[in-house]
Amino acid sequence: MGHPERSEGSPPTRPFAVSAAQGDTRYRPIADYAIIGCTRSAALISSEGSIDWLCWPRFDSPSVFARILDYDKGGYFSIRPRVLFKSQRRYLDSTNVIETIFKSSEGIARLIDLMPVMREEEKQRRLLPFRQILRRIECVWGEVPIEVRFSPRPNYAQSPPDLKYRGDSVFCEQIPIALHMRSDIKFDLDGPNAIARFTMRRGDRHDFALAFEDRSPAVLPHIGDEATANIERTVKFWREWSSQCTYDGPYRANVLRSALVLKLLAYAPSGAIVAAATTSLPERVGGVRNWDYRYCWLRDAAFTVAALDDIGFTVEGSAFVDWILYATRLTHPRLQILYDVFGEPRVPEKTLNHFEGYARSGPVRIGNDARDQLQLDIYGEVLGAVDEQLEANTAESQRPELYRDVQKLLCRLTDRVVEHWKEPDSGIWEKRSGRKQHVHAKVMSWAALDCAERLAKKKYIPDRNIETWRRAKEEIRNTVLERGFNRELGSFVSILDGNELDASLLSLTRVEFLEAEDPRILGTIDAIRKGLGHDDLLYRYELRTDDGLPPGEGAFLACSFWLVEALAYAGRVDEARATFEKLLHRCNDVGLYSEEIDVMTGALLGNFPQALTHIGLINAALRLSPKPEASRDEREERRKEQ
Repeated sequence: MGHPERSEGSPPTRPFAVSAAQGDTRYRPIADYAIIGCTRSAALISSEGSIDWLCWPRFDSPSVFARILDYDKGGYFSIRPRVLFKSQRRYLDSTNVIETIFKSSEGIARLIDLMPVMREEEKQRRLLPFRQILRRIECVWGEVPIEVRFSPRPNYAQSPPDLKYRGDSVFCEQIPIALHMRSDIKFDLDGPNAIARFTMRRGDRHDFALAFEDRSPAVLPHIGDEATANIERTVKFWREWSSQCTYDGPYRANVLRSALVLKLLAYAPSGAIVAAATTSLPERVGGVRNWDYRYCWLRDAAFTVAALDDIGFTVEGSAFVDWILYATRLTHPRLQILYDVFGEPRVPEKTLNHFEGYARSGPVRIGNDARDQLQLDIYGEVLGAVDEQLEANTAESQRPELYRDVQKLLCRLTDRVVEHWKEPDSGIWEKRSGRKQHVHAKVMSWAALDCAERLAKKKYIPDRNIETWRRAKEEIRNTVLERGFNRELGSFVSILDGNELDASLLSLTRVEFLEAEDPRILGTIDAIRKGLGHDDLLYRYELRTDDGLPPGEGAFLACSFWLVEALAYAGRVDEARATFEKLLHRCNDVGLYSEEIDVMTGALLGNFPQALTHIGLINAALRLSPKPEASRDEREERRKEQ
């Protein structure tokens, strides 16, 4: 396919040059990675052609490659020139297939990386490995010497395996799993490592297919003509999926790339969407704020459903709401803030002491103890997601109906808000410093009751408790207005009767707690920009805040996109657009964002890629669309007219 070109499905490419990770030059910067996946699992690939992170068969399974967390022990799968080279890469138009171009003084090689993916009906007609990565290297000009290193380290590298040949496959077995790596190139085996060196000339092409099986007999991965067919089917799948995107505004490439990221982070069998593909990438290099994000946070529900629905991907929104309703049955009426991809609430946190951590930023954690925190805002987000999805389905087809057990669940969740909204909680940011009276939690409790009232008015759920809900809703509103607004600061604040700022309060307009032009909203926007801002970037809360952890983190990228939304809602569109367009340059060379960013260097920090950041980008772009979304009341009136 030749050299990279600009394409509609990817943000504009630019020459790729990044410095090594601060503190340890062995590690590549987080921005150096691209992601591939199959909507079950995902892998991170560096600009030098090394797969440095892969968990199989699920996002939260033990790692197969984890060099991103321990350069020496973690394991990797690298394909790269043996001479000095420069690289440039892009996603093939409207896909999650990554193309890397290696340029040396003697020649140019092209590497294609993907996880084969296809529709369920196609899978019924083909015998396929349970999980697979397909890598193709070809020489497009001159002559290029290549080195391939295959060093799998299953089960978080706790016991390196011996590799052996089985037929024409390099075989790695650690019961109960087996890995098969097939190629037309012969490898030299050295214990847990396989190495191949060869020289390619123009027109040469070699495939490397890695398959995972946890069952017998194994299905071997395909190379040659069948590999070509797998590539074509995968490209077709992603382009057909992308064609559903209805957003046609000025930021289409960025919106579509973010949608493709969200699709990659969705676990297709259940509909859950994980927060990120990784664990323990640090919020500050050398710090200890390293968490496992390979789980599904209920907080993302309303944002995800709204973002995907509003740009045409209604199937994913419906699947996510179905998952939410299933997962919450396991713990209702109490909600956990996170669950695994099948809705399992038990994800205990522990430390992998044998890993040194990214750029020596330990500890490396798996599981997440934040699951046990009380965070009252999630009730508003779950009910908001259901309301959003019902609204989207009503607009597209006949009025949907809720099963009686779902109706009961939603009512019990609402009643729980009435019972517990006065309690202190841990807050949206999962601080480990104890519970407090967080204003954001109160606002989202109000939003939960507001959603429930609308659902009752529309006859989706019984209205027998609606007066109780209304009284609690009014009491919450009065509490927030009287004790959550600091008149000296002219801003809503983090804690009732407090004086610290919190970027989560930019959401007040989104949930329609107050009108966007209300002076208290405008004051909050300005105070947050002044107190938490660094140009287009925002910290989550004030650096002096005691959150129970050693200080030090980057700016939180999702907050910056929330700022864009808040400015646009308030009619300050020029400011919003200027901020948004600065943020578009904060991604890496293939349009991916992490959780946080270093305000001084611009280095991406935290787990990667981060769903919440990409959701924020989509929602901000929609808010800046030439056709602004109608208000909830206007949408309701239109449906009545129809």
